[in-house]
Amino acid sequence: MTAAQNLSGHPDAVGEGIQGGRGGELLVVKGLCKQFGGLQAVADLDLDVRVGEILGVIGPNGAGKSTTFNMIAGALAPSAGTLTFDGEVLAGLPAHAMAARGIMRTFQHNKPFVSMSVRENVMVGMHRRIQGPLWRVWAGSSATQRAERAATQRADALVEFVGLGAWRDADVATLSFGQGRLLEIARALAAEPRLMLFDEPAAGLTPAECERLSDIIRQIAGQGIAVLLIEHDMRFLMALADRIAVLNFGRKIAQGTPAEIRSDDAVVQAYLGDLGAMADA
Repeated sequence: MTAAQNLSGHPDAVGEGIQGGRGGELLVVKGLCKQFGGLQAVADLDLDVRVGEILGVIGPNGAGKSTTFNMIAGALAPSAGTLTFDGEVLAGLPAHAMAARGIMRTFQHNKPFVSMSVRENVMVGMHRRIQGPLWRVWAGSSATQRAERAATQRADALVEFVGLGAWRDADVATLSFGQGRLLEIARALAAEPRLMLFDEPAAGLTPAECERLSDIIRQIAGQGIAVLLIEHDMRFLMALADRIAVLNFGRKIAQGTPAEIRSDDAVVQAYLGDLGAMADA
């Protein structure tokens, strides 16, 4: 899949990426809070992610990163605050409703559909593209067959894009951990996202796999797809993100470019146990 091809399925998004500029705000989070009993996991959080931007979210363990991520993905309902996506208020909608609007995620641990091929796994993400009246599916109508052929072609293109072309017909059980991570990305792209959420995508990958992953994420953003990622690998994130938001004890303590974050006193204080990682990033 070349840079000129549309990864998201949204024509306007491709234009944004090819022109090389960042678009306007796509996701806007205002005053987001999440409370579990007496524990305030996230408090008064403001974030925004722009079209074609890579926004990283970092913070020590327990900072509220995963809770924030899950609220944006629809896995958790916020206790308070608003989440607006392309002008529509979405806070509190379940994950499938978020996905239907173009918010897709990957997971820390690969979750393939077992006993299926790589291609079939990617095609699962295209269910909205080939759905229709059941009688048409049962009858094998020409329209359904055309949709299935188009879905197969797109799945093959996405598998090729992430570098798994030689394994398109292989059982997912034969993939390495790193290849499984690439499969997750292809399957998420199959749903035509406008915002991709990556949950620690570099975890468990080799340096070469991290380099390949960085290239893929940059190409995704270059297509005008917004990217929000949580990551503990500071070197990986600092070289990749356009902006970084830092959480600590459920609150945002800093936001800026990687260079600004490296020199922020509040960030250095929060990462006292990780100064080496901050310095080397």
